[in-house]
Amino acid sequence: MSESAAPLPRGLEKSLLRFYEYLRSEKGLSLHTQRNYKQQLETMAQHLAQMGLKDWKQVDAAWVRQLASKGMREGMKASSLSTRLSSLRSFFDFLVLRGELSANPAKGVSAPRKQRPLPKNLDVDEVGQLLEVDEDEPLSIRDRAIMELMYGAGLRLAELVSIDVRDVHLRSGEIRVIGKGDKERKVPFSGHAKEWVERWLKVRPSLLKGDDPALFISKLGQRISHRNIQKRMAEWGQKQGVASHISPHKLRHSFATHVLESSNNLRAVQELLGHENISTTQIYTHLDFQHLAQAYDQAHPRAKKKGSES
Repeated sequence: MSESAAPLPRGLEKSLLRFYEYLRSEKGLSLHTQRNYKQQLETMAQHLAQMGLKDWKQVDAAWVRQLASKGMREGMKASSLSTRLSSLRSFFDFLVLRGELSANPAKGVSAPRKQRPLPKNLDVDEVGQLLEVDEDEPLSIRDRAIMELMYGAGLRLAELVSIDVRDVHLRSGEIRVIGKGDKERKVPFSGHAKEWVERWLKVRPSLLKGDDPALFISKLGQRISHRNIQKRMAEWGQKQGVASHISPHKLRHSFATHVLESSNNLRAVQELLGHENISTTQIYTHLDFQHLAQAYDQAHPRAKKKGSES
């Protein structure tokens, strides 16, 4: 405990001291891990003491959630908060083992998930460089059609793989896709995407074996696999001299970013991507609420600041 910290109530401190001895003598944890546990637990014990608690038996799940919320308000990273809660769960397990508690109040409380970093999107020139595939060989036509459609319609890889020929409506420029949760939606496609899908449909019979309904098939004549598409895209990225590693998700992310930059229409991008919640789209496209607030201030008739009217 730091010198500046107030002394802990005896009911909180004595259990901690027994736990530290248990970690040292029975668990055989490294000194680094022991110090980490001690730091986290004493910080939380100080918080509880400030809230008026004097004994660990007073702590329930609501108190644990309050500790987690306090950590979040203080700007703790998700990984650090996860470590804090993990040390608290271990300590309460120890108290349950000794018969001092009947249940572990931290068992059902989890830290927020760590957000996976999004791939850096390609700029428009890089996309153009990647898609400048002009070969007549059927597999090259197929690959360009896949990449044009992935970038032109913002599809998920699983959605693209599952498309059947009957789902493609060239005349109306729509494709029926099945998204997450088996939710069906129609996505528009036009321009280069439509042109290359049409070219692929003309050469597809030369590879087809049997009656597989899949829009995109492999050289074996069967529905193409996720892994095959990932591999082919990476290879085309290298062949076309694109500096960035190419993946299906990077093309989807680039689609979202470029459409949003051009339209500033977050709701439309949400619909196109098949996101249930607009907050997902906001994170996905790096758009922050400050940007939305500025757009609101500029556009809403009753949001203008006083004195701004001339």
